[in-house]
Amino acid sequence: MASSTSDPSPESFDLIVIGAGQGGGPLAGAMAEAGHSVAIVERKHVGGTCINEGCTPTKTMVASARVAHLARRAGDFGVNTGDVSVDQSAVRERKQEIVDMFRDGSRSSLTSHEKLDLVEGHAAFVDERTVEVTLHDGSVRTLEGDRVVINTGARPFLPPIDGIEEDGVLTSTTIMELDEVPDHLIVLGGGYIGLEFGQMFHRYGADVTIIERGEQLLGREDAETGDAIRDILTDEGIHVHLESAITSIFRHSDGTLSAAIDGPKCPRRLRGTHILVAAGRRPNTDDLGLKAAGVSTDDRGHVITNNRLETSADGVFAIGDVTGGAAFTHISYDDYRILRDRWLDGVDRSTEDRPVPYTVFIDPQLGRIGQTAAQARTSGRDVQVARMPMSRVARAIETGETRGFMEAVVDNKTGQILGATILGPEGGEIASLLQVAMMGNLRYDALRDGVFSHPTFAESLNNLFSQIDDEKVRATGGS
Repeated sequence: MASSTSDPSPESFDLIVIGAGQGGGPLAGAMAEAGHSVAIVERKHVGGTCINEGCTPTKTMVASARVAHLARRAGDFGVNTGDVSVDQSAVRERKQEIVDMFRDGSRSSLTSHEKLDLVEGHAAFVDERTVEVTLHDGSVRTLEGDRVVINTGARPFLPPIDGIEEDGVLTSTTIMELDEVPDHLIVLGGGYIGLEFGQMFHRYGADVTIIERGEQLLGREDAETGDAIRDILTDEGIHVHLESAITSIFRHSDGTLSAAIDGPKCPRRLRGTHILVAAGRRPNTDDLGLKAAGVSTDDRGHVITNNRLETSADGVFAIGDVTGGAAFTHISYDDYRILRDRWLDGVDRSTEDRPVPYTVFIDPQLGRIGQTAAQARTSGRDVQVARMPMSRVARAIETGETRGFMEAVVDNKTGQILGATILGPEGGEIASLLQVAMMGNLRYDALRDGVFSHPTFAESLNNLFSQIDDEKVRATGGS
């Protein structure tokens, strides 16, 4: 029974979860299934960023872009096609159907639990473990819990640029609702989001220009990786300007937009039909009443936690993107497992030394796991780097997808694989294969000498690890 504004007496629960994302939803379900009383509060859509605005819709749209790209390349394979065009409205509808299916599944998984109360509205702390939820009809429920978990995620960040509120300036959320392909899309930001959308819309038929403030694309990667990705994008016809920034935006009477650019090799002004701002994300914490709960945040608003996901307030925890860690769905999901295992099974897990694999869904994909060569050497390790272009991979040649490379870092002292970078077809899958080897403590020579099905991308690991000098490994005790 919902409390009214005139009767704010708290309803008590064993657990309150604020945000029904890919960590909060499973945690609420697991605790309810174990017999605990749980309230999960969601103000917009069940499923969080991943299902509604992130992984599911974007990768669905990336798939459409890849089909368009392959259709245009049909002649390379001896296949004759006509002109290729993209129905952006149909792409959006397909995306939305899949989002709705996943969202409905997530919602059903929550409402099926007798001990779980899905509360739809906006939650804000009024005390350490007490929250007021303003429901969509304006009424208020006051909830108190023995434990509270913050899982409110993040949203696109709009930097303080004059004119950024103009029509036609889009975020990673609003750009997916376009019914027509832009004539010229200007992308602010050369990170994961900017590159995925930039390549996607170029393959839909848009002219695309990417503006990146840093010296390379994907600034957290090795320079060689950033340079290789830039070459791939520019070869497709995408314009890339580094060490550049948009300083102001002006909307013309015909609806087009002009962006003033500050950069050494970039035009001083670019004119386009749309601008995508992909300059990072900010945590959804500004309206949570965290001070009332005694929950500390950093200077960007992320909730500060220790390696057991505990905040500065007793009994209050935070998981997922709101903590400012690696903003990936699989990390949020592992946060849920850490709390579940501790609370239900007494297993003392933490985030310390947790692997952070990820895939950037450009084409070809960038799959990453573990340390890069530079990171390994900075840590003082004696390493070898095995690197091989995809043009030497039989399967890549046969499928006509030879862009990119495979790279792995091996510790000379132990022969263990420390990390891998795979820029190539199904790069995320190949990197995952190497992650499994790392999890099983397999040495490089186990993959070098392994018998893999021919012809597969996995088989190329034989050749990749054949580049490691056995004598250097043996000389340092790794035999």
